[in-house]
Amino acid sequence: MGKIKQFEDLEIWKEATNIAIEIYLVTETGKLKTDFGMKDQIRRAAMSISDNIAEGFEYESNMQFVRFLRYSKGSSGELRNKLYVLKKIDFIEEEFYVSMHKRLIDLSKQISGFIKYLREFEKNKSLNKHSSN
Repeated sequence: MGKIKQFEDLEIWKEATNIAIEIYLVTETGKLKTDFGMKDQIRRAAMSISDNIAEGFEYESNMQFVRFLRYSKGSSGELRNKLYVLKKIDFIEEEFYVSMHKRLIDLSKQISGFIKYLREFEKNKSLNKHSSN
């Protein structure tokens, strides 16, 4: 993996922002348009995914980044939960739910993979540091 210079280069951030945009758009339709409490909550959960990726990256520490990636993954789960409830009460279409659920599961897997990569990188960096002493 090449050196990432800014969080905007990360595929997980790009997908997270695309999801947030779609959530913003869907909350301007149907019953969600006037349910201001849920509209606010679902938007915050969606934005939190990409926000945490961006914030964690900017700390310039892999272990800090891992912490924020875990928050991001948690927000993905929170959003999936809210979408499930919204589908059950017919606030969103089944097709939208199924598509978004799959994308969020995929994104969570990608975030998990990135967390694993960063942890391994730090572990190897530490091992290399000790072996050169």
